[in-house]
Formats: sequence, C-alpha cells, structure tokens
Amino acid sequence: MSEQSAKPYLIRAICEWCGDNALTPYLAVKVNEQTRVPAAFVKNGEIVLNVSATATRKLTIDNEWIQFTARFNGASQEVAVPINAVSGIFAKETGYGFAFSSPQDPAAALSAATAPREPDKPEGSKEGGGNGKRKRPSHLQIIK
Repeated sequence: MSEQSAKPYLIRAICEWCGDNALTPYLAVKVNEQTRVPAAFVKNGEIVLNVSATATRKLTIDNEWIQFTARFNGASQEVAVPINAVSGIFAKETGYGFAFSSPQDPAAALSAATAPREPDKPEGSKEGGGNGKRKRPSHLQIIK
C-alpha cells in the first residue's frame, strides 16, 4: 500500500485555520492541461485564487481535486484544480501558509538530495587567487 500525500490535508487545515481566524485563504496554482480556471486571470502559467467561504460556492477539497464555483468579473464560473497543481496556500493578510514543491520522480529527488556538494568557498576568495584561508575572529578575551 502506498502512502497518501499530506498535501490535501494541509490545504484543508490551512483553509480551516484561516476561517477560524477571520483570514482569507489564497491558493497558488500552476496551471496545466488538467486545471480548469479562467484563462484571462492566468499570469506566467500561474493563478492565485481566493478560496474563502465568502468568495466560493460548493467548495470541496478532496484528496485529488479542489472544486468550487466563483465569480470572475461578475460571471459565475466553475473551477477545478488538481491537488498536484497547487504550489501553495497562504493567508492573504499575514502570508502564513505552506509552499509545496513541484512533483518529481522520487528517485531523482532522492539522488538530488543526497548528492555530494562542493564545499562553500571562503568569503573574499576569488577563483584561482588567494590562499583560500578565512580569517576567523579570536575566541579569546583579554581580562585584566
């Protein structure tokens, strides 16, 4: 049995938390071929949606989809967003929330996370020049 993603649970939790604290939950979405949103409001392949109770009707957030009806420039439209297209959810007023990473191949993600990295270069050192040693402040104090 495969483990379910925590993403839809976190989205629902932030929506509920926003409602309890009189905040406005905003959903950041990367638009793809499955996403049904008003194209006129998509900028750079992304859209930000107000998913508060006052801005939406029939809001449902299940483990695969977020669906609701909302008004855009006065016209009622149905919106459907796959959970994997959600890049973040946050409170408009405070900015608190979650940003989600893009889905990728688990094997590729593991190898990228565990790949050896080059050590950081010391400040002030230049490519091919300098001795590469960083001068450290002394940890000793003079006490009289």
